[in-house]
Amino acid sequence: MADRGSSVPRRQLGRYLKLAREEAGISLEPAAKTLEWSRARMYRIERGESTLRSHDVEAMCQLYGVSSSMTDVLLSLARQSKATGWWHAYGEVIPSWFELYVGMEAAASRIRQYESFVIPGLLQTPEYAATVLGSAPGTREQEVAAKVAFRLERQRILTRRRPKAPDLEVIVEESVLRRPIPQHDAWLAQLAHVANANRLPSVTVRVLPSGAGPDWASAANPFNIFDFPAVGTRPADPTTIHSENVTGAIYLEKPAEVAAYDEVWRRLDELALSQEDSEDLLAAIIREGVDD
Repeated sequence: MADRGSSVPRRQLGRYLKLAREEAGISLEPAAKTLEWSRARMYRIERGESTLRSHDVEAMCQLYGVSSSMTDVLLSLARQSKATGWWHAYGEVIPSWFELYVGMEAAASRIRQYESFVIPGLLQTPEYAATVLGSAPGTREQEVAAKVAFRLERQRILTRRRPKAPDLEVIVEESVLRRPIPQHDAWLAQLAHVANANRLPSVTVRVLPSGAGPDWASAANPFNIFDFPAVGTRPADPTTIHSENVTGAIYLEKPAEVAAYDEVWRRLDELALSQEDSEDLLAAIIREGVDD
């Protein structure tokens, strides 16, 4: 399970504990008081943001009247949630709010991504990534190198065999492909890299053409939609939306929220060029760049 991302069992554990509490008819505040925890800690646990020790899980299960067999399942999840994912080796390179994203990215069976500013991280070349990551104020060269290495490591999920590589579906604005970086040759290499990635069996890159004009869906901030596989006899994690900003990110998984983003994706899917036409446009942009 460690290979699937340690945040996934933690999220699942939090949901099961929340469900057990609600089925027991105990509201969050009385539960926190009985367990001698703060309300904030209870929120973090149930949202899958905190790891739990075995005796804490046992105390919660006893309070909620959870069966012994289900308690064993939850204890197993608690142990798995402490497994260290490969990204922990990068230490401070990863903001705490991004760790959950990396775990979900590694565990997902399908990733849908809309991008209107930069080439998505999973499709970036080292030179392009260094330009993007190095543009932040006060960023040191050594820090950029570590972040680039981390980004390249993440990209390995696209060619892995076990578990099966996720299906990555990208819709990117045409303006992103036409936005060069200072190193002209590196920019052309980045565009060629996207074209090559589009030929991977698990990757689909489509372009939202400038000619499509303004639309309510294309006004959305960049976002990701993660779908997860069922693991063994356990149900799949719920579809989760991720949207990033300057200081952090939001994660949404309520059915109404997911439905709203599904509708945005459906509209973007209608507006975007086909994969074949996207490849033709990308090739045309590369030719234009070579002629400049």
